[in-house]
Amino acid sequence: MSGTEVRLRIDFPYETRREDVWIPLTDGTQLYARIWRPLTDEPVPALLEYLPYRLSDWTAPQDCQRHPWYAGHGYASVRVDVRGHGNSTGLAGDEYDAQELADGVAVVEWLAEQPWCTGRVGMFGICWGGFNSLQIAALAPEPLKAVVTVCSSDDRFDNDVHYMGGSVLAVDMHAWAAAMLTHVSRPPDPAQVGSVWRDMWLNRLEAVDPFIHTWLAHQTRDAYWKHGSICEDYSAVRTPVLAVGGWHDPYRDAVLRLVERLDPALVRGLIGPWSHQYPDRGLPPGPAIGFLQETLRWWDHHLKDQDSGVMAEPMLRCWISRSHPPATTYRELPGRWVGEPSWPSPNVTPVSYGLQGDPMVVNSPQHTGLDAGRFYPYGNDSDLPPDQRDEDAKSVCFEFPVRQTPIEILGRPSVHLTVTCGVHTGQVAARLCDVAPDGSSTLVTRGALNFSARQDRSRADAWEPGTTEVLAFELNGIGHTFPPGHRIRLAVSSAYWPWIWPQPDTARGWTLDPAASTLELPVRARTTDDHITFDEPEEAEPLGVIVPEPHGDRPGRRVVRDVAEGTWRLEVDPGYGGTRIYPDGLEYTEDVQDTYTINESDPLSARAHSDWAVRLHRPETGWDVRVETHSGISCDAYDFITKNEVVCREGADVVFRRSWEKRIPRTAG
Repeated sequence: MSGTEVRLRIDFPYETRREDVWIPLTDGTQLYARIWRPLTDEPVPALLEYLPYRLSDWTAPQDCQRHPWYAGHGYASVRVDVRGHGNSTGLAGDEYDAQELADGVAVVEWLAEQPWCTGRVGMFGICWGGFNSLQIAALAPEPLKAVVTVCSSDDRFDNDVHYMGGSVLAVDMHAWAAAMLTHVSRPPDPAQVGSVWRDMWLNRLEAVDPFIHTWLAHQTRDAYWKHGSICEDYSAVRTPVLAVGGWHDPYRDAVLRLVERLDPALVRGLIGPWSHQYPDRGLPPGPAIGFLQETLRWWDHHLKDQDSGVMAEPMLRCWISRSHPPATTYRELPGRWVGEPSWPSPNVTPVSYGLQGDPMVVNSPQHTGLDAGRFYPYGNDSDLPPDQRDEDAKSVCFEFPVRQTPIEILGRPSVHLTVTCGVHTGQVAARLCDVAPDGSSTLVTRGALNFSARQDRSRADAWEPGTTEVLAFELNGIGHTFPPGHRIRLAVSSAYWPWIWPQPDTARGWTLDPAASTLELPVRARTTDDHITFDEPEEAEPLGVIVPEPHGDRPGRRVVRDVAEGTWRLEVDPGYGGTRIYPDGLEYTEDVQDTYTINESDPLSARAHSDWAVRLHRPETGWDVRVETHSGISCDAYDFITKNEVVCREGADVVFRRSWEKRIPRTAG
């Protein structure tokens, strides 16, 4: 489904040029870079986007939307591949490892030293590029003067793709590990690196080790996750930060934490209705905004000393949605922009609601959560959660009627649940829903907690069977208005597959005492000075990629039930795939399917599997390579069992094949 219309900009204040260069590092590694520069005799500031995702093909269409736009407005805009990825030399490491960050610092310093640069550098990026922008800012290279971080996090353990509330985030711990296995197994392009491409490729393949081995080996917030998590020391970031997120992106809570914890003179936050996308792209849900213009104000202020007014904006600008029927996609959501002078906001007051009722057993079927929607919504037709009535029926629910006055919330709701558990392990998911008079249930926000992480995310504390404790945890942040005549529903479940990997004993459930439990909502008083506006979205001319035919006929999300066996299978096509023909003649084909299977009564039956197939082909030269990966996770009561395979072909010949099978103890997950 299309979203907001985006205006293509072809007339810029500056004419531009593009060049591909190699950035040398002290150990002999060379990073592949693409630079768009304005045609001027005067030096200009540089903007850096630093990613592992192959600038010559995978991100090229997206890069073309923004880098030429910045160059046309007087900046050298630079896109660099992380070492061992794309056409950069060297071997790939783990995400955000010390080498990646040190290389990033070196790139910032190299850019500042170029004769066409004023010596001032900004960094920006979405997801990975947003993460490492923050992390490099914490290392404080002198030339780095400003950062724009989009859909990223300050907490690598509890607000990334690996864990949620201390539980293994099955849906994307697995899928993203499979994706990265495919990424690191792709070859450089001989059109850029020449005849050494094959040797570079084989060297990379010999060094491959699936990321999942490391991620599952660290099931609490230990030193591994603290590295790169700027929440460990916010004071290290002295660079101005514009933090941007979307209410349908899993990382939006980082924006709230950053505007609360960073120096108020250096930080501004922006949260829209968006998915995991740049806010100018026009993908649903909208409305999109003139995000490039907004960031230009940020760069002009911090890199050119121009008073653009950006620091006079409210500390936090965010979208508050009006109530809307459940759907898996929305062209645009109803709502409005509001501004908060500080965060926490003086306009927001925590209001507690007692759950009420006699003690009750919470014992949800193991397939509760199949209607959770996608962890990373990208704007596809099936990404967002459908009507939650089926999920609500598998949960224990509490309702609070909205009477004459709308209830507007902004921030992170929280729950305090008094629980008695008869076994050592357990988990809980809590969903906040907006229930309309017709009974339809729209998911507003959610949260989860692994019982072993209830006291401290840095350790696993077993539950003393038969004892009672209060579990307190926050749900993800949201801006939403519940109208009169609707009901606020809190749904509590003991399972949430495939987002949360089930604990061995979750089939036994646990007992909740509602009379000693509460829901707390961040209720916002409506103000009269909410006059936040943005320009209409615009981008540079598209790259001119040709998509010769639609990508397959698989649905984005399909649930298959075996009634006799009691098994449920969720099949997901993440929508990356299809064939794309680039202007330089490269034909790029990608096909992906993720599958999640579970028996409704057996938590040890959980299975996750991914199949990837990638082909890179240049018909005019005969270059034709293929990468296939197959990744799976299963479990027993004591271990996770991971299986991975990589098969690479040049033409019809298999040039590399390796498989891994590993058992990883379930220390907390």
